[in-house]
Amino acid sequence: MLIIIAWRNLWRHRTRSLAIITSVALGVWAGAFIVSLYYGMGNERVRIAIEQEVSHIQVHHPKFRDDHDVVFNFALDSLEAALRHTPGVKAFSLRTTVQGMLANASGSNGVQVNGVDPDAEDKTRGLKNFIINGGYFEAEKKHQVLVGKKLADKMKLAPGNKIVLTFQDIEQNITSGAFRIAGIYETANAPLDERNVYVRRGDLDELLDTPGRGTEAAVLLTDESELPAAMAALTRQLPGLEVQDWRAISPETALVMSSLDISSFIIIAIILIALAFGIVNTMLMAVLERTREIGMLMAVGMTKLRLFGMVVLETLLLTLTGCPIGFGLAWLANSWLSKKGIDLSAIAENLLKGFGYGVVIYPDLPGDKVCQIIQIVFVTALLASVFPAWKALKMRPAEAIRH
Repeated sequence: MLIIIAWRNLWRHRTRSLAIITSVALGVWAGAFIVSLYYGMGNERVRIAIEQEVSHIQVHHPKFRDDHDVVFNFALDSLEAALRHTPGVKAFSLRTTVQGMLANASGSNGVQVNGVDPDAEDKTRGLKNFIINGGYFEAEKKHQVLVGKKLADKMKLAPGNKIVLTFQDIEQNITSGAFRIAGIYETANAPLDERNVYVRRGDLDELLDTPGRGTEAAVLLTDESELPAAMAALTRQLPGLEVQDWRAISPETALVMSSLDISSFIIIAIILIALAFGIVNTMLMAVLERTREIGMLMAVGMTKLRLFGMVVLETLLLTLTGCPIGFGLAWLANSWLSKKGIDLSAIAENLLKGFGYGVVIYPDLPGDKVCQIIQIVFVTALLASVFPAWKALKMRPAEAIRH
């Protein structure tokens, strides 16, 4: 009975009730959309980190990541055999990496020289697809190099130009090699493009004197769900090497994902707290306008508990009516945008690439976030109802009837 009375009370002032329902719906939609946008950006960052940068798993000598010294290498044959027998492996790239200096007539710049097998690198991270000027490695030519667009712009490099790469070999002697630029590449992470150049592993091994050795293996899996099994298998097969997943290799990306829950909660809370003030104001007006009516109800025997419950129910019903409408709007927007994407290239391309994000964002609203938003909306409505209900309880029946 109390619910029926509360529901009927809402529609005594249709315009006011519809205004609050609309506000709640828009608030829920805004909160859900912002959360889905955050998670879409996070998912895009993880996708780029895995597909374009570090892959799912990397293998190194235990001391390599401390100094990035080519001395800390491993035999490629045994590692390749282990990778071929690991379930879930889609592709892998065996690399030799060394810190060095790139120099030309314009100056010099510190870089990481990555010696790769062109076909394996393309299968693992699609390096060929990022070429924007010039071409990929040509089979018949030696000492070719690929440089990033940001580095090429900085040092005025173009396909066909010669550069000199200088680094320390396995005996810690300074050695150099002349390379010709085959192509300019550009990925979604401009800072990495500026620091990394790619050459054939065979050409680099000749200069380093490390035939049949490598310093890094990048492993791409068929699916993220294969990661635990693949990690366990490689750790078991390679007891002398360090096997790490993308979270350990790219901790900043893992931090982005771990912070999304807190960020989304704060955004939702801010929106709904602002909305709560509107609800409190509306319900307080509704209570004060019905002062005489409330006095009559108390005079004929309505207890304070029932009166409190009636006002609380009115607020909850008002709020929860707008909630499914807001989620409906959010679902429609996400269904469309998750396929089409939001292209931010016109307004923030350089900014996004500077942090390693894609320029097209595909919103994603996890199911647990929907439950979280519903819980926050319910708590917000409950708290917003307390003050109007308390004002109703403070009324004296005789004075209220004479009002």
